[in-house]
Amino acid sequence: MERTATLTRKTKETDISVSLNLYGTGKAQINTGIGFFDHMLDGFAWHGLFDLNVTVKGDLAVDCHHTIEDTGIVLGQAICRAAGDKAGIRRYGHVILPMDETLALCAIDLSGRPYLRYDASFTAGRIGELDTEMIREFFYAVSYGAMMNLHLKILDGGNNHHMAEALFKSFGKALDMATQEEPRIKEAWTTKGSL
Repeated sequence: MERTATLTRKTKETDISVSLNLYGTGKAQINTGIGFFDHMLDGFAWHGLFDLNVTVKGDLAVDCHHTIEDTGIVLGQAICRAAGDKAGIRRYGHVILPMDETLALCAIDLSGRPYLRYDASFTAGRIGELDTEMIREFFYAVSYGAMMNLHLKILDGGNNHHMAEALFKSFGKALDMATQEEPRIKEAWTTKGSL
């Protein structure tokens, strides 16, 4: 089954195009105007084995807030659309991912009920041109756009670059697990009948 989506969103602050294939090979073309954010989205796609194209024109002369938050909204909506009615997929995904001194946890439920639980403290205000406070805002926007329950936690860390990267990579791997087909289930995996 194909699990793809292409979306666009244009406001006075951002002009965003996202194309996503959940059953891809990790190919990514990312251009948000924020180098470190591009690097994070590239890691998300590569480690989740998603084909991902993201093009953003944002009001970076103001700051990075609208670009990052709005990208999260559109990526989340693309995940939701690509997952469809979620028939035959595992629904849950989780990973504990090490990156040097850092250990990150990500757990996902494609429940149709958005919620973010985020526990990560950074000691630097910025990594490249990305404000570290925007990492939470990005994942909040993704979780609500995708209608997913998302838990992210830094269990151990030190280097801010490693912590951010571990969050994005663990998110990719957990989402890959949650969207994989489960051959024993043909419908959405819930006792309620639908998600």
